[in-house]
Amino acid sequence: MSAQFNDSFSNFTHQFAAVAARANRLALENAETVFGIQLKTLEKNIDATTAFFGELAEVRDPEAFKTLLPKGMQIAKDNTERFVAAGQEVFGLNLKTGEALGQLAKSQFETVSESVQANVAKATKSAKTK
Repeated sequence: MSAQFNDSFSNFTHQFAAVAARANRLALENAETVFGIQLKTLEKNIDATTAFFGELAEVRDPEAFKTLLPKGMQIAKDNTERFVAAGQEVFGLNLKTGEALGQLAKSQFETVSESVQANVAKATKSAKTK
């Protein structure tokens, strides 16, 4: 009986370690993707802003400044839109990762439940035969 318990416990710990490793891998891949999206968005926003400031630094008369002001507002709007779109994409990725982790946990619970039910059935069967 002790050997059966040790074997079952060993199997459960191996399964738990495998599931934990998969969950860790999923979380790490999600973090890498999220970081990449945010970094790419930041890079685009910085490029657009520095280009605008470069043009702004070359302005010498008030008329040219008046023409650049709407362009600056458009760049600010575009930067905000990119930021919001990246946030939505990150939210969607986090949602998908959460679903994958949930499925992983669900499959683990189902596997353990089936195993426990099989062991209970086996123990009940052997108790009836004695």
